[in-house]
Amino acid sequence: MTDFAARRTMMVDTQVRPSDVTKFPIIEAMLAIPREVYVGADQLQTAYLGENLEIAPGRVILEPRNFSKMLEAVDVQPGDTVLDLGCGFGYSTAVVARLAHAVVAVETDAAMAKDAQARLSAEGVDNAAVTTAPLQQGAAKHGPFDVILIQGAVETVPDSLLDQLRIGGRIAAIFMEGRLGVARIGLKGANGVNWRYAFNASAPVLQGFRKEAAFTL
Repeated sequence: MTDFAARRTMMVDTQVRPSDVTKFPIIEAMLAIPREVYVGADQLQTAYLGENLEIAPGRVILEPRNFSKMLEAVDVQPGDTVLDLGCGFGYSTAVVARLAHAVVAVETDAAMAKDAQARLSAEGVDNAAVTTAPLQQGAAKHGPFDVILIQGAVETVPDSLLDQLRIGGRIAAIFMEGRLGVARIGLKGANGVNWRYAFNASAPVLQGFRKEAAFTL
């Protein structure tokens, strides 16, 4: 029988802590949330690997190092309402729900969204709700949000999504430029969102977040 608790501890000790993730609530959440609950039935043995875990074509659960570093950089607070875009089977939402007041998760695949909500409910995560919509649309009727997390990479972030961030709010995303990617944190001010470099990372670019190809003769 697999000792998933031991694997979870090893994940934190070898992938999270060495990556300069020091906030205790993040460490506690990643030790507490059973990652194996939120993967495909055939992925139980790979749930804790230190890499992006594909859950559907072009869709991944971000590797623990990058996910935890995003959480460290975006600094989720206990009173925050968080928008979690691309929640997959619900792992990121479950972790964030331990840090925040409430989480609104968006998943474009209706069956996956229903599955995620069922898994979250079964695990007693009662401050998170999963909605079905194109990821780039967000969930404007539930906003504005203190934090927006994007569980995958982008080439660009639509202004309509940034509009759902309250003044003083933060957004975390991995920007891909060819094969190279960097995680950036955006801070919403009166004049828009100012982005800063956080760390190097990579992930598949999510549908709806690609730049339109420039027309050339």
